[in-house]
Amino acid sequence: MNDRVSINECFARDGLQHESAFVPTSQKLVVLKSFTAAGFRRIEATSYSHPKQVPAFTDASDLLKALPRSKGVAFKATCPNQKAVQRAVADAASGYGAEEISLLTSASDSHSQVNLRATRAEQWQKVEQMAELAAGSFTLVGVVSVAFGCPFEGTVDPQRVIDDVARFRDLGAAYVTIGDTTGLADPAGAKSLFAELVPAFPELTVVAHFHDTRGLGIANVMAAYEGGCRSFDSAMGGVGGHPNKINYGSGSTGNVATEDTVNLFDSLGVDTGVDLDALMEASAECERVLGRTLLSKTSKAGLSNSILRKADAV
Repeated sequence: MNDRVSINECFARDGLQHESAFVPTSQKLVVLKSFTAAGFRRIEATSYSHPKQVPAFTDASDLLKALPRSKGVAFKATCPNQKAVQRAVADAASGYGAEEISLLTSASDSHSQVNLRATRAEQWQKVEQMAELAAGSFTLVGVVSVAFGCPFEGTVDPQRVIDDVARFRDLGAAYVTIGDTTGLADPAGAKSLFAELVPAFPELTVVAHFHDTRGLGIANVMAAYEGGCRSFDSAMGGVGGHPNKINYGSGSTGNVATEDTVNLFDSLGVDTGVDLDALMEASAECERVLGRTLLSKTSKAGLSNSILRKADAV
């Protein structure tokens, strides 16, 4: 089990959208810099969401303009609608845009209407227009939310997810993220879906995005890996969830913690490209910025292999 995996750090976008208090731009820049120093090569930086709907990202353009750029690091911005893509294109034309943008869909009509204020059919029409607007300016990332189950409609047919991935491929996406938006996935379903998706779309990078709402986040990451997935989203400290002003799901809705995800793969001997000491420093920085203890177990107990090596040395 030594296949390398890639981890996209989502703290600054999917993480912060769930926070009730605005995190100053200067503090976001500190944590984003720490993610780059730790070796993450894909990093969610912000969203072009409407400021009234998601106030956490009122500084999207200012943040992107101030970001220190490093060779080989791609920053991503989420674009929920055409206006968002227009803003992203304008920033790119000004020389400080994101390298990647995410285009959002939902695997259920009900979630689509709550989260995106459009039916699935309407949102797909918008996504087609957004992809055309963005063509040539960014690496496109398609997102299929509630792919493992919808809090309003229940079970989601895996074939619908597979069809949505195909639609994103046809629109020119390089990545498609499979979102367990409210933590309804289980390991058997996760392994099965990725075992279908990965060989069916060799031209795409299929990304696993799990939430730890019911404590299955790490188990689902392992299952997706066994199903062939080699690209994962996670957020420092296990923070995040739906936007603060939009309510769906229940319990702790946060992402699977990056520290725990890296620890899992490190314990298996799977390379993540992440510097472990810098990872723990970034984890502490995130707690400092948010002013509270976060949910990562590894940040409190230490990395497994580090503990074992110390014990062996005694």
